[in-house]
Amino acid sequence: MGYLVGITVLWAFSFSLIGVYLAGQVDSYFAVMVRIALAALVFLPLLRPRLLAGRQRLALMGLGAVQLGLMYCFFYQSFLLLSVPEVLLFTVLTPLYIALLDDLLFRRFTPFHLVTAGLAVLGAALIRYRGLDGDYWLGFLVVQGANLCFALGQVGYRRLSAGLPESLPRLAVFGWFYLGALAVALPAFLLLGNASALPATPLQWGVLAWLGLVASGVGYFLWNHGATRVDAGSLAVMNNALVPAGLLVNLLIWNRDADLPRLALGGGIILASLLINEWWQRRRVPRPA
Repeated sequence: MGYLVGITVLWAFSFSLIGVYLAGQVDSYFAVMVRIALAALVFLPLLRPRLLAGRQRLALMGLGAVQLGLMYCFFYQSFLLLSVPEVLLFTVLTPLYIALLDDLLFRRFTPFHLVTAGLAVLGAALIRYRGLDGDYWLGFLVVQGANLCFALGQVGYRRLSAGLPESLPRLAVFGWFYLGALAVALPAFLLLGNASALPATPLQWGVLAWLGLVASGVGYFLWNHGATRVDAGSLAVMNNALVPAGLLVNLLIWNRDADLPRLALGGGIILASLLINEWWQRRRVPRPA
């Protein structure tokens, strides 16, 4: 759980950094490509190809292509259609996707995970929902594309990792994940990108460097590693912890208005859903005779 909490704090800055410094100023496909390429540079020197069989390499590349490559293409486009708070609002369905996909891939059905995920959705929605004026359906659909890719990548990595030896050094194979993502991001920029909308200031390059080397390079490895250490219910709940964390960063650093009582109430519901899930997990563990 510590990995997920730490990366939640790290990623809380990403929403505002993208929305304030990159969206509408830097070509989104270029930003995605650079971010993934920098993340790959972190892990490629550590890559030991012989540790995984060919099918396992392809599986890990496929997960990177979906969770990072496709997700970022959707995610960055959403900032052209929606504000930062609206993007945060529309991410609240991710826990439900995780709960359902995890049960599907592991061939089981756990209704209680849907309950805790639903509570997390309620808490996140309470934080941001004020009514939407205008046509936001396209933005909603784009964010849901990102949510599904992110959820599928997390659950898929949990499934893949469960079939790998515990002794296998994950750092030595995770480079395949970023190579798969780059296989999506590079053609996307070449086919759809706008080469005239590249970063124009050192600040924009600095934001891209931070997002690529730290938020993506360190962040996705630790988040996926953390996803294998918790149950699906906790993973689903932690996906919505990004909403209050992201709004707090937006408020404290960029001085955006926020409804603090609503933030406290929604954050409390998300925390309660996590505690309820932990209580339920402890009840499932058989007591020693």
